[in-house]
Amino acid sequence: MITDLGVCGDGESITSNASVILNREQCLELDRRAIQDFGVPGVVLMENAGANMARLLLSLGINGEVAIICGKGNNGGDGFVIARHLDNAGVPIRVLLFADPLRIQGDAAIMLRILERSRVTVESWPNLDRLSGVDWIVDAVLGTGLSQPVRPPYDTVIAAINASRAKVFAVDVPSGLDVDTGLPFGICVRADATASVAASKVGFAAAKNCTGRIHIIDMGVPRAAFVGL
Repeated sequence: MITDLGVCGDGESITSNASVILNREQCLELDRRAIQDFGVPGVVLMENAGANMARLLLSLGINGEVAIICGKGNNGGDGFVIARHLDNAGVPIRVLLFADPLRIQGDAAIMLRILERSRVTVESWPNLDRLSGVDWIVDAVLGTGLSQPVRPPYDTVIAAINASRAKVFAVDVPSGLDVDTGLPFGICVRADATASVAASKVGFAAAKNCTGRIHIIDMGVPRAAFVGL
């Protein structure tokens, strides 16, 4: 399920957790509860999130190629899922991985293997001119766990995203944004739409120029996992 909260996060609530707002620590705790306390495999959460993000992007309208820019963490894993579902829908895509594929671990590695076996080309360390001429850029580079200034090469990647004429779709959080304060860690992506996983984030209220329109994406976390956060 997808909830549209608008630019300011004040849209109608249509899911039980649509009004929940989380900080960085609470995001980590919610993941831990879902996986450890409720037994939902992390790879299932990632598949749910990525599939729903792909559906959202399709609903926003795609008129050309989509570049999915992935980092090495779980945000990158979400990006791999989005890429697969867009490919299944017949959307022309470019999957651009700014990481060593051999160093990707956990659930993200599983999603990368599935994507590669699906005969989707994944370009590792591509030239940033690969961002030219696309309709949408999916920002799946850095996530909520970021707590320090953006380092090379990701600062250059973010700058290239912002310089592009394409529309930008941020996975969970615009890369480089502090989800607690809404301030950039030196530099952050300026998105047209942000697909915030499970709930909105504390910092979004102060980062309207970076988040664009906020949509809450369900990843299948049990409702009870939100109690007491």
